[in-house]
Amino acid sequence: MVHAQSTQAASDFASRREIFGWAMFDFANQAYTLLIITVVFGELFTTVIVGDRGDNFRLANLLWSLALATSYLLVVVTAPLCGAIMDERAEKKRFLLFSYLATVATTAMLYFVAPGYVVLGLILIILSNYAYSMGESFIAAFLPSLGPPQSLGKISGFGWALGYIGGLFAAGFTLVVLGEASADNFERIRWVGPFAAGFFLVAAIPTFIWLKERATPQPHHGSYWHTARRRVTATFHDLKHFRDLSVFLVSLLFSMAGVYIIIAFAFIYGAQVIGWEASVRNIMFIIVQITAAAGALGFGWIQDRLGAKRTYQITLGLWIAAILAIWLTPEFTDWVNQATGWQWQPQYVFLFVGCLAGLSLGSSQSASRALVGLFSPTTKSAEFFGFWGLANKLAGVIGIVLLGGLQALVGLQASILLCAVLFGVAMLICARVNEARGRQAALNWRASPG
Repeated sequence: MVHAQSTQAASDFASRREIFGWAMFDFANQAYTLLIITVVFGELFTTVIVGDRGDNFRLANLLWSLALATSYLLVVVTAPLCGAIMDERAEKKRFLLFSYLATVATTAMLYFVAPGYVVLGLILIILSNYAYSMGESFIAAFLPSLGPPQSLGKISGFGWALGYIGGLFAAGFTLVVLGEASADNFERIRWVGPFAAGFFLVAAIPTFIWLKERATPQPHHGSYWHTARRRVTATFHDLKHFRDLSVFLVSLLFSMAGVYIIIAFAFIYGAQVIGWEASVRNIMFIIVQITAAAGALGFGWIQDRLGAKRTYQITLGLWIAAILAIWLTPEFTDWVNQATGWQWQPQYVFLFVGCLAGLSLGSSQSASRALVGLFSPTTKSAEFFGFWGLANKLAGVIGIVLLGGLQALVGLQASILLCAVLFGVAMLICARVNEARGRQAALNWRASPG
């Protein structure tokens, strides 16, 4: 077989303006993940739209889990196929645009989900979260073409950090202007969907103005389906040349299962287990956003010095500590009060836990995305990030379904320990990854003509 090496000249790397445009998509889409999945609508759906307070919201939590898991399962099925098409036809930007518009439209329609409209809420969450999650994979596929390998940690960290700043703006405005997620305040808080959609719509415009489609279309024959099936089959065959990427994706499956549980249930946990007030919830949101941005940016620089694998494993250790602190908050508060005679409240102790969780959240997501970028040849970046999306969302399916079922049996507080187990397994699997070998495999990749 005749091969030609795939390289990328330094002059082809992106300008600062293009990198900023790429990062603005992270800035924009945080309005969805925070307002809809994490902070506001998730709590609104479980406590008001479904309700079920007499059963400690276990049915509502289970329905929320199933909706998110369904949307992630759709990503598992379609992300690699879309990645294959985008690589061959050089259509990453077009697919990104479609997912963006679909997210905006379905998120705005959440306005119509009133108390009791459970089925409508489930359908719109499935559709909007599917479109949003596909967009995550599409925007990540641009990362390997934005800079040299030694700079991808900083670039990825900058994107995540800017994303958390965007979330701070979006959710900060929402929490102040729209108020708490309660039945008494429903007529105001129902506008969270249209606001999140509008923020995403406007803030992502720089992405489509400045981000370039650098790939060159390859000769192709047949339909989109034929292209996708052929490319994905070839990629499964090619993965034997990317052993370290394959092992890392398995590690990522476990770690992201834990992360998706936290994203979906952290603020629900605060409302149901900690019993926090609305003002404390708002403070927690600010703390998590600031520490997550600091973690993404700071660990992005650390990663380019210590290595992506080592940084990723450090973040998993931080996660295990954070989960144990989340689980122990009520008991630790009681123990301190009994030992000292103080009158601490769990909701205020939980704020300190939020600092550790936020630092873990930003750093782990940034490190994992950059590591996939290091292991991906530029000619297969969309395809490999399609598999990154597959691993992420399959993790979401596994983690959220397990958590939803477990909390229905033993309650939300005890079931949160599942996350610590998942992060521990991810750390053990990642020990088998050889970063230098994985990076060399990407550099040495030869693409056969045609």
